[in-house]
Amino acid sequence: MQASLAGRYARALFDLAEAGAVLPAVEASVATLGQALAASPELQALTTSPVVSRGDATKAIAATASALKLDPLTSNLLGVLATNRRLSEIGNVVRSFAAMAAAHRGEASAEVVSAHPLSTEQVSALKTQLKRRVGRDVAVDLSVDPALLGGMVVKIGSRQIDSSIRTRLNTLAAAMKG
Repeated sequence: MQASLAGRYARALFDLAEAGAVLPAVEASVATLGQALAASPELQALTTSPVVSRGDATKAIAATASALKLDPLTSNLLGVLATNRRLSEIGNVVRSFAAMAAAHRGEASAEVVSAHPLSTEQVSALKTQLKRRVGRDVAVDLSVDPALLGGMVVKIGSRQIDSSIRTRLNTLAAAMKG
């Protein structure tokens, strides 16, 4: 994870947050940033567009950090990413940082993609099942992909549990072709 570009940025942010004893605040800011990135097509466009100049990207990302009320370390990281033309790595930095924070707390980290948003009770039941399977608490990163049709895909490290209807239909179609 740390060998990647995003992993190095996430590690630097994590180390600075830990050294400054502001890890909970930075973790909350990074989570807020991840949610904003997932929810805002405009923010996604800003981070991936090659036509936005470095100066404009830096100004826009500073305004975004201010609007989201991000902590100073996370805001500075965004400024560095904008200056270095690495805004496209924000999503990967968020995921890497979340995994590092979960490992620091002794938790496993899981990416869960479901066909529909999960209720609080469903998330709690899922965490309980994953804890039984992994043997320790599991922090889940939830996202929704309607293309799954139903069910979910859970990734924990290099393991993947795919119970989506899309995969079942694809398997059935392959079996019928023979």
